[in-house]
Amino acid sequence: MFNPYENLENKVAIVTGGASGIGRHTAVALAEVGIRVVIGTFPGDPHDPKETLRQVEEAGGKGVIQDVDVRSSNDVEAFAERALTEWGRLDFAVANAGILRKNAIAELDDEAWSGMLEVDLTGVMRTLRAASTRMAGPGSLISMSSIVGGVYGWADHAHYSAAKAGVLGLSRALALELAPRGIRSNAIIPGVIETPQSIDPVNSLGPDGLAAAAEKIPWGRVGTPTDIATIIRFLVSDESRYLTGQALVVDGGLTVKMQD
Repeated sequence: MFNPYENLENKVAIVTGGASGIGRHTAVALAEVGIRVVIGTFPGDPHDPKETLRQVEEAGGKGVIQDVDVRSSNDVEAFAERALTEWGRLDFAVANAGILRKNAIAELDDEAWSGMLEVDLTGVMRTLRAASTRMAGPGSLISMSSIVGGVYGWADHAHYSAAKAGVLGLSRALALELAPRGIRSNAIIPGVIETPQSIDPVNSLGPDGLAAAAEKIPWGRVGTPTDIATIIRFLVSDESRYLTGQALVVDGGLTVKMQD
């Protein structure tokens, strides 16, 4: 019987934003099929990357923790290089690190605008650049967009929306550029997902907003980080070998529902 994950044993992935949420669950999902993981964590993140590593090892996998600030090219280059130092190869990259801030356009100064794009768009580019230049053979790049910017707009979040829309263009361009080397590039557009970021009531929906959103989603609930992590695992597997340049909307049917 064909097992799409049997060829993943001992391959290596880097995952930014690995201390919590989608990043943590992605690291674990990859570890479950034998992929070794470099867990990228922002030094100021209040979440403990050691818990991610514990879960990776509990799943039977191997991982290492690497501090990385995606605003720094030097940091990102060292992060990708860690894969080669530890295991001598790099096969997959998941550019997941991101921030979310609320700013009305009248209050959105240049510093706030640039700060958002520096992490949520340029940080993605740095991650994919560092990874792709170190991949010796076929590989897979996964970029994290959002239903905001990827599909919808969001008032008071113009900078976030612009960054996430830009991720799609970046991913598509790299799909063409890197295809001759056998490197695929795809983006994920998560819908409403319950993460430490989305439960922030100041910059995001908060618990009440998530509960209200769940009532509008055809699947009857908001998404979980595992819902996204398993799609990422699919995107690094042989089952997605002919899939590149695409943006997969993972939203429980929200974007195809006709409004009441």
